[in-house]
Amino acid sequence: MSNFYSHLRLSSSIAKRLKQRMATTTMMIDRRSFTTTEGHRPTIVHKRGLDILHDPWFNKGTAFSMTERDRLDIRGLLPSNIMTAQQQIDRFMVDLKRLEVQARDGPSDPYALAKWRILNRLHDRNETMYYKVLIDNIEEYAPIVYTPTVGLVCQKYSGLFRRPRGMYFSAADRGEMMSMVYNWPAEQVDMIVVTDGSRILGLGDLGVQGIGISIGKLDLYVAAAGINPQRVLPAMIDVGTNNEKLLTDPLYLGLQEHRLDGEEYLSVIDEFMEAVFTRWPHVIVQFEDFQSKWAFMLLQRYRNTYRMFNDDVQGTAGVAVAGLLGAVRAQGRPMIDFPKQKIVVAGAGSAGLGVVNDARKTMKRMLGNNESAFESARSQFWVVDAKGLITEERENIDPGALPFARKIKEAKHQGLREGASLVEVVKEVKPDVLLGLSAVGGLFSKEVLEAMKGSTSTRPAIFAMSNPTLNAECTPEEAFSIVGDNVVFASGSPFKDVDLGNGQIGHSNQGNNMYLFPGIGLGTLLSGSRIISDGMLQAAAECLAAYMKEEDVHEGIIYPSISGIRDITTKVAAAVVKEAISEDLAEGYRDMDGRELQKLTEEEIVTYVKNNMWNPDYPTLVYKRD
Repeated sequence: MSNFYSHLRLSSSIAKRLKQRMATTTMMIDRRSFTTTEGHRPTIVHKRGLDILHDPWFNKGTAFSMTERDRLDIRGLLPSNIMTAQQQIDRFMVDLKRLEVQARDGPSDPYALAKWRILNRLHDRNETMYYKVLIDNIEEYAPIVYTPTVGLVCQKYSGLFRRPRGMYFSAADRGEMMSMVYNWPAEQVDMIVVTDGSRILGLGDLGVQGIGISIGKLDLYVAAAGINPQRVLPAMIDVGTNNEKLLTDPLYLGLQEHRLDGEEYLSVIDEFMEAVFTRWPHVIVQFEDFQSKWAFMLLQRYRNTYRMFNDDVQGTAGVAVAGLLGAVRAQGRPMIDFPKQKIVVAGAGSAGLGVVNDARKTMKRMLGNNESAFESARSQFWVVDAKGLITEERENIDPGALPFARKIKEAKHQGLREGASLVEVVKEVKPDVLLGLSAVGGLFSKEVLEAMKGSTSTRPAIFAMSNPTLNAECTPEEAFSIVGDNVVFASGSPFKDVDLGNGQIGHSNQGNNMYLFPGIGLGTLLSGSRIISDGMLQAAAECLAAYMKEEDVHEGIIYPSISGIRDITTKVAAAVVKEAISEDLAEGYRDMDGRELQKLTEEEIVTYVKNNMWNPDYPTLVYKRD
C-alpha cells in the first residue's frame, strides 16, 4: 500500500512539473511571437561546389565547417584550416591597412577612395563579412561607403564598375519593366533605394553613375537598421543625362542622350513604381537625389498610394529639425520654445524647402496644431536663394517656395526688399539660426558670419548642411573663429572638432541623414503601415532630438556619435512603429498582426524591433535540389 501511495505522490509530482513546464512553454511561445530573431534561421540554398564560393550572399570562405564542406561539395576547394569569423576579420584588417596605400590609383586618388575599393572587393566576395566589418567600424567606414566618399565614387563610377550590383531601368526599357523585375533573384525585397542620377549630393547630373548613392544608402540600411542584405535592391532609372561631358565620354555606361522630360519622364517613373510594387507589394521605396523640380512632384504623386519617401526632402528635413530642436536645448531653453526661433534659410531646393516645411509643421504642433498656428510659424522663416530674399514680388516663383515668400510690407518693415542678399538679410533679421542647404561651398563668407555676430540669440546656431564636404557653406573653424566660441555648429558632412584653446572644444556636429532614414525604413517595415505619414516622420525627428543627454547638449553636442547608430536606429524605429499604431496605420509584419502590435508596451516594441534586425552572423547552409 505504501508503494501505491508513493507512486501516487510521484505521479502527482510529475504531473505538477509537467503542468508548470507547459505553462512556461506557453509563455515562451507567447513571447516568441514578437521576438523571432532575424537572420538566425537555417538558410536553404540551391547551389553547391564552386557556385556557392562565388556567391557573396552565401560564401563564408575559410569559415565553412567540415560538415558544411561535405554537405555543399566544397571539401578540398578550400584550405583545410577552418577559421572563425573574427580570425577572418583580423586577417582582412591587416591587409586593409597594408593595401590602403597600394590600392591608390596614382597620386590623385585619395586614401578614402582606396579604402572604398578594398571594401568593395570584400563586398563582392563575402557580404556577411563585409557588413560585420562595416558595423564594427561604422564611425570610420560610414564616410567611405556614404558621404563624402560616395560622391567621388559616383563621379568615377564608369571607371570603377567591375560587377553588377542592383538593377538598371532605362528609357529604352519602356514596356518591359513589369517582366524585368523578375530577373532579380530575391523572392522578397524589403527596401529599394532608387535614383535617376539627376542631382547627386550637390554634384549635379551624374546620370547612370548615380547608382553609387543607392548602393551606399542600402549599405547603411543593412549596417544601421539590420535590413537583411538579401532583401535590398539598389535601383537606377536611366532617362539620359544633360551632362555634356558624359554625353561624349566613350567610357560612360549609361544612355548617351539628353534626359527625358515632362510626361515622357513621368511615364517611366510610373512604370517602374508599378512594376516593383506588383512583384513586391510590401516593399519600401526611398527616392534619392532627384532634382528639385521632380522631387516634390514625385513625392506628392506617390506618397498616398505606395510605401515610399524621399530622403532628400523628408529625411534631411527630419535630421535638420532634430538639430534645430537640439540648438534650442543648447540655449538652455525647452524645446517648446522652438516656435520663437528666427531662422534664415540659404537654399530653396528640395532639401531647403523640405526642412522649412517640416520645421513649420513642428512649430504648428507646438503652437496648438491649428491654421492660425501654421500661419504664425510661417513668419519665423526668411528664405534666400541664388536670386536673394524670396518675396511675393518674385516673378515665376517656385510653387514650393511660395508659402514662404515674404509679404512686401513684412520685408520693408525689416528694412529689406525682394532679392536682398544673404548678408543684408542676416544683418537685419539677426536670426537665432543660419541654415545652409544651398550646395554652394563657402556661401557663408566672412561678411555673412560677421553679420551673425549681431544675432539676438545667446547661442546662435550655424548649420552648414550641404554635401559633400566641398559644398559645405562654411567650416567649423570659420564659424567658431568669426562668430565666437558659443556657436552651435552642425554640418552635413563630417568635420573634426575645433580646439578653441584653454581646454575648450568647439563641437562639430554632423547632421547626417543616417540618424533617421534607417529607422524610418525599419519602423515602417515592422509596423506594416501602407504609407509613411507626416506623424511617423515627426516622431522619428523628435525621438532623435530627445536622444541626447542634457549635459551633452549644454556642451553644444546636438547629435549623437555614429558609433551608436544601431541603438539610435532601434529607438527611432520603435518611435515610428508606436506612431503608426497610434494613427491606426499599423497592419503588422510576418507573424505579428496589427492587433498584436497594439498590445505591446513601449519596452516590448523596442524588443520587437531589436529582434527583427539582421546581424552579420554566418547562417547554417542547407542544400536542397531546386
